Amino acid sequence: MTLHQIQELFYTGLASHYTRAEIRIIFNAVAEKIVKTKPDTDRQEVSEKEMSHFSEMLEALQSGKPYQQVIGETEFYGLNFKVNEHVLIPRPETEELLELALQQLMDKTKLKILDIGTGSGIIPVVLKKHLPDAEVFAVDISPKALKIASENAKLQEVDIKFSQMDYLRTELEGQYDVIISNPPYIGLDEEADIFSGVKDFEPTIALFAPVPDALVFYRKIAEDCKILLKKGGLIFLEINQLLGAETLALFTPVLEEASLLKDLSGNDRFVVGRK
Repeated sequence: MTLHQIQELFYTGLASHYTRAEIRIIFNAVAEKIVKTKPDTDRQEVSEKEMSHFSEMLEALQSGKPYQQVIGETEFYGLNFKVNEHVLIPRPETEELLELALQQLMDKTKLKILDIGTGSGIIPVVLKKHLPDAEVFAVDISPKALKIASENAKLQEVDIKFSQMDYLRTELEGQYDVIISNPPYIGLDEEADIFSGVKDFEPTIALFAPVPDALVFYRKIAEDCKILLKKGGLIFLEINQLLGAETLALFTPVLEEASLLKDLSGNDRFVVGRK
């Protein structure tokens, strides 16, 4: 069977899940993963073993599993990252968060940076790639997520200091020039509104606040800014679009400057500030 014929199977098998354009992107990613080169869909024959892999991946995709998890990797901020069921799949909004941060940090040197709730490690890895002389620390509650984060740091050849901890129950020490975070911020009352493909396959611990208060992480970060963030230090947060004003209000008392910014879709998505 040729790759072209398999591609047609994907179009048919995934028609109820994705648009044709989306299926083409997914198929190309799957095919490149299996045949190890960019596919020639007109002529290239596949082996029985490769066909078995295609069938397994198609079945997983039909179950609703995100294609990034199916192939075990994704592209983010121009870099390749490993992902699995223990970490969130990176969203475009987090690329926007990093763009906001790097715009303000690129002219600075020897920064000490803390990422809270690092997950797959995309935030600290991207920062370290662009700020090679920075000292970057990252914390997360999940050992399985930190394993992926460590692998991503190794993959991108950067040195990140990872620590496993329950941030909400931990009093951190030291001071930082930058605190950045994309913590769990979906309220339990919003669960019904979340797409099943997200709830069923991505870690709920990384999606939902662990208590009814969806702002619990932001309250802790705001309190920690009093001690952990250096004078003149910067903070960059991705937030729940429904709680923009409430999140900003937590930081205005502890920062000299604090702003609520929108993402490219026009939603309240970021709080950025300076102590």
